[in-house]
Amino acid sequence: MRQVTENTMFRQLSHDHMKAKLHSYNPQRFLATPKGRKVMKSLNTFKITILCGCITILVLRGTLGPGGFFGGNPQSVDLRDQIIRSQRARVLAQVEEAIPDEVTASKFVEEENWDPNTPYTLGPKITDWDAQRETWNTLNAGMNQTLSGKPKTLLVSGSQPGPCANPMGDFYHLKFLKNRIDYARLHGLEFFYNMATFEKEMSSFWAKLPLLRKMMLNHPDVEWVWWMDSDAIFTDFTFEMPMEKYGNNNLIVHGFHNLLYEQHRWIGLNTGSFLIRNCQWSLDLLDALAPFGPQGPTRVKAGELFTEKLVDRPAFEADDQSALVYLILHGDPKWKAHTYLEWEFFLHGYWKYVVYNYEEMMAKNHPGYGDERWPFVTHFVGCKPCKLGANAENDECFRQMERAFNFADNQVLEKYGYSHRALGSFKTQKIRRDSSDPLGLENVEHSEQIISEQEVDQDMNEARI
Repeated sequence: MRQVTENTMFRQLSHDHMKAKLHSYNPQRFLATPKGRKVMKSLNTFKITILCGCITILVLRGTLGPGGFFGGNPQSVDLRDQIIRSQRARVLAQVEEAIPDEVTASKFVEEENWDPNTPYTLGPKITDWDAQRETWNTLNAGMNQTLSGKPKTLLVSGSQPGPCANPMGDFYHLKFLKNRIDYARLHGLEFFYNMATFEKEMSSFWAKLPLLRKMMLNHPDVEWVWWMDSDAIFTDFTFEMPMEKYGNNNLIVHGFHNLLYEQHRWIGLNTGSFLIRNCQWSLDLLDALAPFGPQGPTRVKAGELFTEKLVDRPAFEADDQSALVYLILHGDPKWKAHTYLEWEFFLHGYWKYVVYNYEEMMAKNHPGYGDERWPFVTHFVGCKPCKLGANAENDECFRQMERAFNFADNQVLEKYGYSHRALGSFKTQKIRRDSSDPLGLENVEHSEQIISEQEVDQDMNEARI
């Protein structure tokens, strides 16, 4: 009986001991054992394998497109583009529907509606602008010159007020903006970048006309306004416009005499990059161009006129370049008399003629020429960076835009000891080591010391004589 009681008590103690052990069990003790570590290693390996598999699937899906591995729906790419378009349209619609607050609304003035039966104008007619500017500059002496004494020039450019349908378009607008800022900073130019619509009738090519007029009238201290399209880029940072050669000309535009005056071709000049003097003649020219520009039937009819009068012009609505060519050939003789066709350097360099020669230029020449040896401006005429959808033409435009930007940017970065690894790469690397004498003054001081010692010796020799 006593033995049975002892066995029962022993079993009870063993059961209580086991419960205490289980209650105090810590998983960390198991993980600290070799077997536990092996289990955890296998579990981590399994997690990494699953993660890599998911990433691989995502990458392959992005590479192959929405159709997946087996092609899928051939219209799925178009569907993706439609979704992107609808999202952007919804964002823009929300912006358009925004209701101004009371403070903002109080600043608005009622806009005048243009009557299509009358010639379009950019604003009230001004006939004494030269006299007004002369008076203003007399009262503000020296304001129309830079610190170096050159006539003050305002570089003007811009892009559409809303986002591009293709995000890559906005990316290269930003890069080209950076390019203009760098050139303006290095050459002491004023700079204005516009993203606002000044006149709703003057869209597309024609948006520059009201903008240029605003710049002239609101910057009487500026002698020249330099327009540059959003798809043009400076590619020679050493070259400067030789303003002294233009005399009393009021419009400096890239072009060729034979193509314009002999052949009457609509590509006889290019308005992607040009300089126009801030004077009465220029305001009159803008006034003469404006009636061709309002969107709608007026612009379409003017396009038909230009196609009829200008050689090899395709049939499309009127553009500002064709309008300028038309006025020079068939308008008032004063337009031709004060227009300078610049052909000695690339104020406008058609991108397909220059971008594929960049490496050869870098090997044989240096910046400062501005011509075919090192183009001053590279202009991506025909590229549509904002257009949505991948195609071979757009891809080539983006590739060459990147190369052109880096070709130009190397001229900025080399001052700081860097360069792009290749023209097609945004990555940079050092091209020289840092120095403890970054200003190079040690050599100057040493040279000055030698010269000073030589002067002392010379004075002593003269004293002996």
